[in-house]
Amino acid sequence: MIIYKRFSLLFFGLCSLVFSGTGNAQTLVYCSEGAPDGFDPALYTSGTTFDASSRQLYNKLVEFEVDTTNVLPSLAESWEVSEDGLTYTFSLRAGVKFHSTEYFSPTRDLNADDVIFSFDRQRLDDHPFNKASGGTWEYFGGMSMPELIKSVVKVDDLTVQFELHSPEAPMIANFGMDFASILSKEYADQLLESGNADILSQLPVGTGPFKFDAYEKDVVVRYSAHEDYWASQPYLEKLYFLITPDPSVRYEKLKEGVCHVMSYPTLADLEDVKTNENLLSVEREGLNIGYLAFNTTLPPYDNAHVRRALNMAVNKHSMVETVFQGAGTVAKNPFPPTIWSYRTSTDDAGYDPVKALDLLQAQGVKNLSMELWITPERRPFNLDPLAMAEAIRDDLSKINVDVDIISFERGEFLSKSKELNRPGAVLHGWTGDNGDPDNFLDVLLGCDSVGRSNRAQWCYEPFNEIIKKARVLTNLEERNELYVLAQKLFNEQSPWIPIAHGVVHRLIRKEVKGFEIDPFGGSLFYGVRLD
Repeated sequence: MIIYKRFSLLFFGLCSLVFSGTGNAQTLVYCSEGAPDGFDPALYTSGTTFDASSRQLYNKLVEFEVDTTNVLPSLAESWEVSEDGLTYTFSLRAGVKFHSTEYFSPTRDLNADDVIFSFDRQRLDDHPFNKASGGTWEYFGGMSMPELIKSVVKVDDLTVQFELHSPEAPMIANFGMDFASILSKEYADQLLESGNADILSQLPVGTGPFKFDAYEKDVVVRYSAHEDYWASQPYLEKLYFLITPDPSVRYEKLKEGVCHVMSYPTLADLEDVKTNENLLSVEREGLNIGYLAFNTTLPPYDNAHVRRALNMAVNKHSMVETVFQGAGTVAKNPFPPTIWSYRTSTDDAGYDPVKALDLLQAQGVKNLSMELWITPERRPFNLDPLAMAEAIRDDLSKINVDVDIISFERGEFLSKSKELNRPGAVLHGWTGDNGDPDNFLDVLLGCDSVGRSNRAQWCYEPFNEIIKKARVLTNLEERNELYVLAQKLFNEQSPWIPIAHGVVHRLIRKEVKGFEIDPFGGSLFYGVRLD
């Protein structure tokens, strides 16, 4: 059973009057680019969903500082790590309240049972919530958490202990990621008892600064301030996510005052906003990568020489210049230069269609036909997926590769692109979630992520061995050396064509104060006010 509140669409006709009026001064409307997949962030991987769920409704044991990727206390006031790196003990914050909603009234504060529930449902196959909402726990599995976490133990109500099978250098940062959001076990138990476990993702309960009021599917998500928020009540009384897939429509609504903040403006919008005295642009260099992933299990893409030839045939510099127009930089490694251990000496394949054609012919590949899958949703790393795909198609035609562009709705694209027998290539991308190289190298390219977030289906043991070794080291210099070597192997094997790193932009009205983009490209509304 899924319950949605419905309300009159006349509401939207009044938006520009109501939301800009002084009588509703602390109601903020965010024009978002798409609908969330659900409201349980552990089930999904998209930034659109994280914006609508983990970043507003939930907290983690730790959080990331807004201006950096430094880890700060959150639901855990403090923590200790054993000398052998196998035991993590968290002291929980006392008095943390869960949301009280029309569908749930908590009878107790946050305790260790909630932390254990939030992790055990993802890692234990026999957990009663493991299969709820069709849970595949893609992120949890892609981070190798089931193999890494040995147990989660309650020491007392406000102390929880994680035992690991092996040391994990980025583990504390992992606890700050979206999949590690803490949910209410008491609420989950009530749903299980009533036979409605799947509702956990549709009618959420968290401890975050905003609580869920209603969702009109593909139209609007409504939130209100969590009046008992442990870190002080938000300035905003109401927060609405007005789902507006068309960027030109988002921009018009922003100019008209229907919304106060909009996501992912077009390049034309970024130029126009400079002349509008009521609007401002907020930007942050993105921890992201846009790429074209081959299915490396299928011929001829199982041949590294073929993949490198295709890489050499794509003019990435031209694409960044024409499609991104200054809002991105050419990529050559599998993560951006803002992340430590970036290999500056990487020899980019370069644009050389003559050499690419010779290399293909040397491998016996002639008149290749290739499917190129896209989803039209714009992201900072794929600023205009169709234009990027068309540019790739035009470049590959010069080496006698016939490209058929196939577009899918985002949900279908994310699902089908994971399939092991998927043909051709997908235009995809990733925004990092913890500032660690492992979050790109293992999640996107490790053997454990094949069939999940590893869209290239690439399992190369020499590479995998290096990144696994790096994860258990505590010495940063040693980890750095291994990650540099991993990037060298990536460059040689070319499971992707790395294309670009995009700058993240949001446009806001001038009355919006305190709005920030988090280090990973998310929209943060706690601390935002309207003047």
